[in-house]
Amino acid sequence: MSTSKTQDLIDSIKNKGKSLEAEMSFFDHIDVLRKHLLRTLAVVTVFVCLAFWYTDFLWNNIIMAPKNAHFWTYRMMCRLTEVLPSIIPKEFCIKAIDAKLINLEMAGQFTLQMNSCITAGLILGVPYLLFEIWLFIKPALLENEKKSAQGFVLFASVLFFLGVLFGYYIIAPLSINFLLNFTVDPAITNTITIDSYLSTILTLTLGSGIIFQLPVVIYILSKLGVMTPKFMRKSRRYAAVLILVVAAVVTPTADPYTMMIVAFPLFLLYELSIMISANIEKKKLKAEVDFYKS
Repeated sequence: MSTSKTQDLIDSIKNKGKSLEAEMSFFDHIDVLRKHLLRTLAVVTVFVCLAFWYTDFLWNNIIMAPKNAHFWTYRMMCRLTEVLPSIIPKEFCIKAIDAKLINLEMAGQFTLQMNSCITAGLILGVPYLLFEIWLFIKPALLENEKKSAQGFVLFASVLFFLGVLFGYYIIAPLSINFLLNFTVDPAITNTITIDSYLSTILTLTLGSGIIFQLPVVIYILSKLGVMTPKFMRKSRRYAAVLILVVAAVVTPTADPYTMMIVAFPLFLLYELSIMISANIEKKKLKAEVDFYKS
């Protein structure tokens, strides 16, 4: 066998070894990710069991509460009409919600209990899920990246729960009141399936929690260099239109007060995202200056 062929064989064996090593490394990462996900599943299961234990409180005091005219949001709206009668009309005060909820399936109420408890477990387990994600990506980060992203879990969790509370106390009750009381013809009675009611509550609440992750998304995109504060400032007018459209869609009410109540926190989130992006850009420029000085 010639020397060149021998060398080619050796190189082929080395490349195959590197390929196997990379493949093993990939599957090692998958195995680590699986362990993180299994731990998250275990914690979420505990929260789901806890939700089952407190089913009566979860269903009567949380899920069905926005259908009650004595709900905190409706009481605050009535108080606003009393404090600011010249600005806010009396129609803003909600004193009655007339609608009948029905179940049309044999196992409907059991399925509702299952779905509501599982959703409650998932919501409560979000901080731990974020913590496991952080543990998974942390080894791949540089020391300065670890320091800059140190408060990721707390920051993202706080934003998520603020979004959930905003969706539950503001968007969901206003939308439910409008949709339950809206009639095209007085001869048509609103009889709502409990599945529809629950899905509306969960969609609006979880949707708000996800929307409130905007600063986290902007932080990641700014770190990657995809998003810049200059671009966000230039796009502010388009963002304002988009926010108003989103507010109009999630709160299908006729009055502008409801839409502005929903839109205002979204405007604040956008401005906070600009500040976060600007801070990241400032740190990048400072790091470049320090690099060229050294």
